[in-house]
This record gives sequence, C-alpha cells and structure tokens, in this order.
Amino acid sequence: MKKTSTLSILLLAAFFLHAIKSSAQIKKNGTVSGMVKDNQQKPLDFATISLLKAKDSSLVKGALTDAKGSYKVSGIASGKYLIATSMVGYQKVFSKPFTISETNADVAVETLLMSAGNHQLKAVSVVAQKPLVERKIDRTVLNIENSVLAAGNSAMEILEKAPGVTVDKDDNISLQGKQGVTVMIDGKLTYLSSAQLATLLRSTDGNSIQSIEIITNPSAKYDASGNSGIINIKLKKNKAKGTNGNLTLTGGYGAYPKSSESVSLNHKEGKFNFFGSYNHGNRQQARNLDIDRTVGGQAGNTFFTQKTFMQQTNYYNNYRAGMDYDVTAKNTIGFLVNGYFNGEKDQNFTHTLIGAKPTAVDSMQNTNSTLNQTYRNFAFNLNDRFQIDTAGQELGIDLDYSKFNNNNIAQYTTDFFLSNGDSQRGSLLLRNQTPSEISIKTIKADYTKSFKKIVKLEAGFKLSDVKTDNDLQAQKLAGNSGYVNDTSRTNRFIYDEKISAGYVNLSRNFKKLSVQLGLRAENTSSNGNLITKNQVVNRNYLDFFPSLFLHESLSAKHDLGFSYSRRIDRPSYDNLNPFVYYLDQYTYSQGNPFLKPQYTQSFELNYSYNKTVNVSMGYSHTKDVMTEVILTVNKASYETHLNLQSQDSYNVNINTPFTFAKWWTGNVNLNGFYLGFKSDSLLGGNLNKGRAAFQLKALQTFTVGKTLKAELSSNYQSALVYGLFYIKPQYSVDAGVSRSFFSKKANVKFSVSDIFNTRRNDLTSNYQNTVLDIRQKGETRVARLTLSYNFGNSKLAVRRHNSGADAEKNRVNTGN
Repeated sequence: MKKTSTLSILLLAAFFLHAIKSSAQIKKNGTVSGMVKDNQQKPLDFATISLLKAKDSSLVKGALTDAKGSYKVSGIASGKYLIATSMVGYQKVFSKPFTISETNADVAVETLLMSAGNHQLKAVSVVAQKPLVERKIDRTVLNIENSVLAAGNSAMEILEKAPGVTVDKDDNISLQGKQGVTVMIDGKLTYLSSAQLATLLRSTDGNSIQSIEIITNPSAKYDASGNSGIINIKLKKNKAKGTNGNLTLTGGYGAYPKSSESVSLNHKEGKFNFFGSYNHGNRQQARNLDIDRTVGGQAGNTFFTQKTFMQQTNYYNNYRAGMDYDVTAKNTIGFLVNGYFNGEKDQNFTHTLIGAKPTAVDSMQNTNSTLNQTYRNFAFNLNDRFQIDTAGQELGIDLDYSKFNNNNIAQYTTDFFLSNGDSQRGSLLLRNQTPSEISIKTIKADYTKSFKKIVKLEAGFKLSDVKTDNDLQAQKLAGNSGYVNDTSRTNRFIYDEKISAGYVNLSRNFKKLSVQLGLRAENTSSNGNLITKNQVVNRNYLDFFPSLFLHESLSAKHDLGFSYSRRIDRPSYDNLNPFVYYLDQYTYSQGNPFLKPQYTQSFELNYSYNKTVNVSMGYSHTKDVMTEVILTVNKASYETHLNLQSQDSYNVNINTPFTFAKWWTGNVNLNGFYLGFKSDSLLGGNLNKGRAAFQLKALQTFTVGKTLKAELSSNYQSALVYGLFYIKPQYSVDAGVSRSFFSKKANVKFSVSDIFNTRRNDLTSNYQNTVLDIRQKGETRVARLTLSYNFGNSKLAVRRHNSGADAEKNRVNTGN
C-alpha cells in the first residue's frame, strides 16, 4: 500500500507542475469565454453561441452554454471578432468587438444579458426529448422523466431495468455482475444497509425521478466506498419563477392491492425559494420460498424439505421540505429537512419435513412467525454555495445530521410432529424485541478553481461520525413462568465509526486529450462492542485511493477513454451486527462483527462511435471480498458474511440506440462478464469458482401522435456464479402505455410488470457437507394505473440539494 500511495503522490505532483507549466507556455490558439444570463441575472443554459468575424459577420465557430450559463470557444486564429447569442423565446444579443492576438490570446467577453422576445411563433411546435438510455464520457444515464415504465413503479423496480444492473433475492444491487454498489440520491449518500436501502428505494415513487446515473469508475471527489461503482438517482426539478406542483395517484394489483399518493409544491419569489413534497403508500405482497437442504454428518445425511409462504403488508410516509435564499447573485444558502415514518407487518408460515432419506420423513415441524416493524428517520441539511468568480471558482459547504429509530417485535411459534402427524413434544414459543438507533453527523466542503481555462483544480474534505446502538431482547416461554430472558440470544451491540477524508483532483484539457488525476485519503477509526459477551473489535487504518481518467477525441466520430481507481467497501451495519434472526429452528441469519473491509482496483477502457454506440472493457481485483455464505452447525443452516481471499472480474459492455422508424426507437445493452472467487481456507476447504455470464436488456419506445406513447422492456440474465452460489437464469418482460391531456398537464399511464410472470430467484450451493437448492418467487406481475396532474408554472427553478451524509446512509435499514 505504501508503494502505491508514494507513487500516486509523486505522479500527482509531477502532473500538477507540468499542467501549470503548460498553461503558461502553450498558447498556439486563442480562446474566448463568457456567460449568458437573463434580465434577472439567472444563467441561461443551452443558449446558442456564435463566433462571428467583425468584418462581415460570417460564422467562424459555434458552441452552447452549460448549466451555469458559461461558454468557451477555443482554437481561434488571430483576428477581430464578436459573439452573438440566441435562444428560443429571447431576443438575439451581440457583444462588443474584440481582438485575438499573440499578446491577447485569451479574451473574457462581458456577460451578455438576454431579454424575453416580444413576438410569438405561430403554428410551430418544437419537441426535444432525451433518449431513454444516454451514454456520456464517464457514466450511463437512464432518463426516467416522462417514461411510461416509471408510472407507479418504485425506484427499485426502475433500477432493475437499468443497463448492467441486477437485484437479487435479498435486494442486493449488483452492477456488471458485482455487488458493492454505492447508491446516492441527488448526489448524496444514503448511509443505509442493503435491506434499509431496498426499503427506501421501494418507497420512492418513480414519478419523482428525473434520471438514474450509472458511474462504474468514480473519481476521487466521491467517497471511496462502492467497489463496483455508483448509482446516482436524480430527482425532478423545475425552472422559473412562480408557483407549481404535481399530484400523482397510483392504484395497482398483483396478488394483493397496492396504492400510492404523492404531492409536491414549489414556490419562488424574489430571493426566496420554498419547496416540499410528501409521499404515502400502502402495499401488500406475497412470496414463496422453497428450500431443499442436505446436511452431512458422521451418522449420515439429514434431508430437509422446507416450504415457506411469506405475506407482507407495509406502508410508507416520506416527506421533504426546505428553502433557498439568494444572499447575493453569487451566494445561495439553504436548508433541507427530510425523513420518513414507515411500518411493516410480516406473517410467515414454514412447513419443514426432516428425514434420513429424501423420500422418508422422520419428523415434521411448523413455524408461524409474526414480525411488526417500525422505521423512523429525521435528517437535516444546511448548505452554502458560493460562486467566487465567473471563471468557475466555487466553494460549497454542507452540514448534515441524521437519526434513525427502528424497532422490530417478532413472535415465533414452532410445533413438532412425528411422521404420522402426531404431536412429538410441546410447542416452542420465542419472542424478540430489537430496538436500534443510528445517528450520523457529517461536515463536507468542496472547492473548485480553474487556471487560465486550461487546468481545473478540485479539492475538499469530509468528516463523518456514525454511532449505532442495537439491543436484542430475546425471550422464550417457560411454562407457568411466562416469557423469560433467553441469555443465549440476548445481546447488545454498539458500533462507533469516524472517517476523516480529503481529496484533490487536477484536470487538464489539451487539444484533443483530457486528463484527470486524483487522490483521496480516508482515515477510519471504528469500535464494535458486543456488550453481553464482552467482545470488542477496534480498528484504525489510513488508506489512499488514487484515480486516473484519460479521454481522447480521435476524430469527429471516434472517442477513446481509459480510467483507473482504487476503492473500499466497509461492512454494512447490519452485517456487523451479530444478532440472530430466525426463519425457524433450522434456518436463521447472523451478522459477523469481525468482517473486514474489502479493497478493489478497477481498470476500464471505453470507446464511443458517433456519440451513440458505446463499448467498454474492464477488469477489477478485489481483496478480502465480503461474500454471503451459508454455514451449518448441528444440522441448522444460517446465512452470514465472510471475507473470501479475492474476486477477479472481467466485463465487456456494448450499448447502442436504434431507430426502426420515426415512431419506433429504443436501446439495447449487452453486458458480458466473468466473476471468479478464491479462498484458500474457507470452512476447512479451498474455494476456486468462476463462470462467464451475460445480461441482455432491450428498451423500446413507440410514439403515436403527440399524446400517446408506449414502452416495452425485456431483460435476460444467464446463469452465473457468485461466491458459493450458482444462480439460475432470469428473464422478464414489462410494458406500459401513456396518454396526456389538457396541454400535457394531465397524464394517464397504464403498465404491467413481468407480463408473463417469469421473474424469480433460484440458486443452488454445494460446498463441504451442505447441499442447498433454493427456489423463490415473489409477486412480480403487477398491473398499475397512474393519474398525474401538473399545476402552476411548469418552469420553476429548484436548486438540487446534495448533503454530505449520503455515503453513511447507504449502510442503514428503512422498512418497506
């Protein structure tokens, strides 16, 4: 590690010196830059910039302004010029003439102010729509806004359709076949465990999502967590003064009914901008879980045949409110309050047959379990964004506080029978109460500065302080004494974690080559205390995470890129918690307080043809990979996580849009990958497993007239190997249709997920003395009808809010 860190620092220093030297010496062509704003001093994005010769107003070059209203035109020969800017709905504006020469190569044009046009265009309709799947230099973007398939679906259900993304039976999210994905919302980490994150995503209405960004190799600016990359869910925003809002109602039915309602409201007046939203939903769903298990022993094999029916009823209430205040034209402060109060009730029934032969039953047992869970969260963010100058120098500061309060009350009743159905012995009654509390405090600052429009510096720091307190109160019924404490299972686990991080990124744009070199340092101090058993695990470690990005434009139609990064994944809070969660006497799950973080080095080469066809090839190596395993003790099998020695991953991804007709367009994504796992001493044996696999996703859009649109989504994933498990193929088809009314203010959408009811999660495992065959079918075929109405000004500007506590929230549970 020290060699890597030293080399990274030397490379960073050499690159910085070279970049500054180059910026001072290399000026073969002139550049002109500036900003475009409206009369209210608000930046105008996507305004057309034309560089004209001052002599005859002939066009030399063109450009577009970015989201901040800035533009830059490079490669300009010596001469006298002027800038013209135009935009639909605004009057054309010209700059004063200026001269480009050897002594005046870089010209900053005065800010151009555009006034709204006083004329109207008659009988002209211009519609610009982003493709459903869009490939950019460093990420793939799934444009959800206005998509039919988003209607009534949750964020989790939409993610399952995203290129290269899969969701397994336990709601673990994988990217290009690898687990360890960091999920962000509006650029903010969620700090949740996989189970809690799944709950949050299932309670996030798809109608509130603008787009989903998939970043397979993030830069040093992002938290170093997430070995397979980052998925950033961007919520919708609007763009002008006034008041606007949206009301959405959804009803659905699969095996059980489902409903959701959401309302959002925004108001901007003067220097103030107020915004808020509320989402509510009720959902019933069912799942069938069948497990055939063979456990070897000195006395021979024992065979278990287990069938479980799981019925779940849950509700969610998510809220979000805040305000922005423009202190000056360059400085905006704001605060954001958001949270949820969710609940869930699970009713599970498990029937288990036990015998010395597969066809012979020696005994049986039935387990009824009832779980009542509540999830509460409150989060507060205070932020300040300061634009220091028009050259791109900015400073952003975020202060965050989040608190989670979860409670789980579980009741288990197990009845035992002989093979003929007679009672074998008295019932076993168990009861668990599991309150848990998580608090998260973070402070984050990000600074950006450009040098001569050639070199860009990004730097920042982040401090986080996380504390979790889990108290398992386990009881069992003891005759007339009633419920008494079960000392073998009762425990309390307190976990404290502090992370100090800093980063620096340097970017340099050459004529056709762009280079970015970054380094992030993170120091982690953690303490896990299993109080009842007096087990304490202390860790303190400093890590460096270098990153490198290269992008070259070979020609107008050919682009080539390369990226490298080193990343870390820390165990989720649930996986560190050693509590035992029962399905029945022979099946349960348990955390591992000794689980270590895993480290990944990733390399990726990508090629783009005509900005549409994209091909990428990647390789990554993960050390101490955290993997789900199933262990057997006294014929009982339990799920936990262990560190395997390593994981090697190879992948090839091909993404291309297609157009069969003006009304029929779409996108195809093919992802091929190989996952290999090694461990020299796993449960007394050597593990060396791997398999090549692929995933194919096709999205098709059909446009009929101006108000009717239909979409069809299909997905196939071949069989693959992950750790100890062989996962069987999966496939499904979704479809939807929408119609807009009242000048597109109202919309009706009807969709059906998993039309043929084929989506399921089946897997097998055969290691040491345990053979497993798991078959799981959830309620995946659901029909939904969604009504939505937009009211007020549809162009209200809402500033995107990113807190500094998003990485830590990725590791907590939310319910639903």
